[in-house]
Amino acid sequence: MSENKTPVSRRSFLKAGTLAAGGAAGALAAPAIVSAQGTQTLKMQSSWPASDVFQDMAKQYADRVEAMSGGRLKIDLLPAGAVVQAFQVQDAVADGIIDATHTVTAYWYGKNKAASLFGTGPVFGADASQILAWIHFGGGKDLYRELVQDVLGLNIVGFFALPMPTQPLGWFNEEITSVDQMKGLKYRTVGLATDIMQGMGLSVTQLPGGEIVPALERGVIEAFEFNNPTSDRRFGAQDVSKNYMLGSYHQAAEFFEIAFNKDLFDSLDPDLQAILEYGAEAANTANYGLAMDQYSKDLQGLINEDGVTVSRTPDAIMAAQLESWDTVLEGLMQDEFFAKVVDSQKAWSERVAFYSLMNQANYKLAYEHYFPGKLGF
Repeated sequence: MSENKTPVSRRSFLKAGTLAAGGAAGALAAPAIVSAQGTQTLKMQSSWPASDVFQDMAKQYADRVEAMSGGRLKIDLLPAGAVVQAFQVQDAVADGIIDATHTVTAYWYGKNKAASLFGTGPVFGADASQILAWIHFGGGKDLYRELVQDVLGLNIVGFFALPMPTQPLGWFNEEITSVDQMKGLKYRTVGLATDIMQGMGLSVTQLPGGEIVPALERGVIEAFEFNNPTSDRRFGAQDVSKNYMLGSYHQAAEFFEIAFNKDLFDSLDPDLQAILEYGAEAANTANYGLAMDQYSKDLQGLINEDGVTVSRTPDAIMAAQLESWDTVLEGLMQDEFFAKVVDSQKAWSERVAFYSLMNQANYKLAYEHYFPGKLGF
C-alpha cells in the first residue's frame, strides 16, 4: 500500500457495499438493524399495584432491558390484577398466559415452603445483600432452578434483584413493647413469616399489598406489615394506624424474583437472554438507590407530616422471633430439599457474616456523633 492511500475501514466497506446493493442511504446504524430484526414485546405482570414503588422498580428493570437491547426487547409492564391476581403470577408465567412476572417467592410458598428461603428465610446473621450474594456465588441460583424446574416441574427461569432493607415489624394500634401484646392479634404477612408469627401466638392472614387496608377496615386484620415506608405510606397505612415498629427478623433478607416462561426465554437469541438476566443486576443498583432515597423521605413524612409514632422493635421481641424460627425450622428440616437450602445458606452466612460483622464500622456510633439524640435507642 502506498503512503498516499487511506486505509479502508470495515465500517466504510460495509457502507459502500450497502449503497451499491441498493440499500438505504447512509451509514449502517443500530436502528436499521433493529428494523431488520424486529422488536419483540414481552407481557410482564407484577404483583404490585400501579401506584406502588415496587412497580416503579419493575419499570426500572423494563427500561434497562429495552435500552440494553437497542429496542429489540420491550416489556409491557402491567400491575397486579391486570391479567391474574397477585398470588397467581407464577402459574400464569409457567402456563404462558403472561410472558414474565415481577414478584417475590413468598407469594407462591404454598407450593413448597422452600420457596420462601429465596427471599423470606431464616436470619443467620447475614443481611439481604449477603444472601443475594449467596444466590450468585454460594449455590443459590442452582438451588432455585432445582426447586422451580425439577421439584415443582414449572416451565420457568428466574433472576433476582434488590436486596430489600429489613422489613418493619409493622403497624399496630399501640406501641409494642412485649411479646405478650402481640398474642392473639390478627396480623398480615406472607411466606415463612406466617409460620414464625403464628409460632409467637399471632393469628396470621396472607394478603397481597393492595388488599391490606381494606382488610384492616373490615376487621379481617388488626395489625400488619408490608415492606417499607414508601409502599406503606402510598397505600394509606398512616390513615388507619399510628404506631409503626421498625426492625424485625420475620423478613430480613428478601429480594424480587423476575421470572420468565422458559420456552419463551429459550427461544430468544443468546444476547437477549443475557440482557434479561444481567438486566436484573443493573436494576439491582437502580432499585436500591431509589429505595434509599424514597424510603428515607417517606419515613420522615410519616413522622413529621402524618403524626405516626415510629419506634424500634425491642430486642426481646426479635429474640422471640429467633426462637420461633428455631421451632419452625426443626419441623421443616425433615424435608430433604428444604434442609439442603438451609444448610447452604447457614454455611454461607457463617463465613460471610463473620467477615462483615468483624469488619464493618460502627455506623450507629458515627451517626450519633454527628446527629446526637435523634435515634432514641
